[in-house]
Amino acid sequence: MPLPPIFRGALRVPVIGSPMFLVSFPPLVQALCRAGVVGTFPHVNARTTEQLDAWLTEIEAGLAAHRAADPQAVVAPHGINLIVHRTQPRTEPDLEVVVRHRVPFVITCLGHPGKVVEAVHGYGGTVFSDVTGADHARKALDAGVDGLICVGAGAGGHASAQSGFTLVREIRAFYDGCLVLGGGIGDGFQVRAAEVLGADLAYMGTRFIASAESQASDDYKRMLVEARVSDLVYTDRLSGVHANFLRPSLERHGIDVATLPPKQPFMGGMNDPGVKLWKDLWSAGHGVATITDVPPVAELVDRLVAEYAAARAVPPSPSLAAR
Repeated sequence: MPLPPIFRGALRVPVIGSPMFLVSFPPLVQALCRAGVVGTFPHVNARTTEQLDAWLTEIEAGLAAHRAADPQAVVAPHGINLIVHRTQPRTEPDLEVVVRHRVPFVITCLGHPGKVVEAVHGYGGTVFSDVTGADHARKALDAGVDGLICVGAGAGGHASAQSGFTLVREIRAFYDGCLVLGGGIGDGFQVRAAEVLGADLAYMGTRFIASAESQASDDYKRMLVEARVSDLVYTDRLSGVHANFLRPSLERHGIDVATLPPKQPFMGGMNDPGVKLWKDLWSAGHGVATITDVPPVAELVDRLVAEYAAARAVPPSPSLAAR
């Protein structure tokens, strides 16, 4: 399907770097955009609304300088993820900052996107909404969003239990606009597979955690390199919503999710009551299956571009073509 205007001619590969709590900070956002991939971050990664204002200024200035230094470079737009749940007190003041900076791309999650759509459309920005099911998608479309991000099974953080294969096809049955697929996507071949399935863009998070510019600790990155899908735990007993976590990060704090009460606020580990969700208990998606190193973003995106091109160039099998 046609991409929104902000993405046309601005991407080297059809990928959005997903906004990751305590991982996506200005250095990662700028590195992604400079490499030709949409860079995004959650508004709550900034500790205050004032810091958010400063971060957006920093990102805008950095990308402007890069464009000025290399006018021929493909520089992707940047974006911000707004939590629109009624319990998030910073949504409204942070939205005011987003409007003031005219952030080109906004992603909403965990609530109704109506107010964000109205505000961002007011200056010509583009709004996508995270969705985990078809009913959720219909509500977001009714609010006027410009695109949907299908967060399928296997995504890091809060993820659907529904396969991305069925989620994209189910939504495509009633929606012909821009669709993004996330969940276990970590290389250019999988990006191409998402397109063949019916998505326009791929949503990649876990793979970019294991990059030089991410804010994740060295231990976190090392754990991603060493982990396999069998090291993931999909549970709602930590945040109250089903999400994927790295089992080794739980075990180091003496946590067995089977012994935790369901859907209760996490109050610390058995052996370390001060342990914090997300900061100490690390999330990852099924993309860990193919992570073997921690390269700079530019190198990683170059690989994605080459893999994506190779996937597009694969000819059909003669035996299948003859059928």
